[in-house]
Amino acid sequence: MTVTDPETPAGWVPEAADAVDDADEEMPLSLRLSIADTLTLGNATCGFMAVYFTTTGILIPHLTGDESGMARNSAATAVILMLCAAVFDLFDGLVARKLRSSPMGAELDNLSDLISFGLAPAYFVLVYGVVGEGAHQRVAAVGAIVVLLAVVLRLARFSCVTLRDGVFQGMPSPFGALTVVSIVLLELPFVATLLAILGTAWLMVSRVEYPKPRGPLAVAMLAWIVSAMGLLAAWAFDAPGGQLLLQTGCALQLVLGAVIPLFATARRVNNFRDNRREARATQVP
Repeated sequence: MTVTDPETPAGWVPEAADAVDDADEEMPLSLRLSIADTLTLGNATCGFMAVYFTTTGILIPHLTGDESGMARNSAATAVILMLCAAVFDLFDGLVARKLRSSPMGAELDNLSDLISFGLAPAYFVLVYGVVGEGAHQRVAAVGAIVVLLAVVLRLARFSCVTLRDGVFQGMPSPFGALTVVSIVLLELPFVATLLAILGTAWLMVSRVEYPKPRGPLAVAMLAWIVSAMGLLAAWAFDAPGGQLLLQTGCALQLVLGAVIPLFATARRVNNFRDNRREARATQVP
């Protein structure tokens, strides 16, 4: 006869509990997710759902001829999800620096960025080539491939190249993805749209230095993302002036994408001139 302690829960097996505790203690650190890693997975989820809404709300209704106002709402939802992915990407880095990240944090970040800022915007361009007025499907497909490969190359280079602290080399992939989507939403002529998309892809693989979003810059970036979400929501629900507000926001995104490299180039030129002056001053007897 087995005597059971009344304070012991039914089905409780001490040996099994000890085994679970031992297994948890022996789990490699590389298999444990940190808070930052969870945010990174949220980034990947948003990117995947952006592809889902682009397919079910834009592409399929166009192919079936059942366009009942879903396209605008789905396009706004897809872009808002990309913006949410950018927020996750912003905060996972901040959390990783404040707390900790697992040994696989960097790999998770690159894979998630590839989904949210490579696949999702490239697929958005591809669908634009199918549903856009005056668009050429095959040419748009080439543009989409260029965007995807640019992000792949940029992320691979980021993992291999060590730069001075505080800067990125090439346009960051979240900023590039939002710029590509803004170009599509502006509804420019097809040739202008394609050239702008290719220019953005080139900036992502260029050697132009971009500041990392830290401190006040991170706050400004977060405020800009929230503002962009509001503009998209106004456009999706056909608010008065929503179309104009969205176009203004998209145009501002393009201006920022063009101006930041100019400022970065001017800063490098000034630094080069200052270094030459200092070198000449030290050579003068």
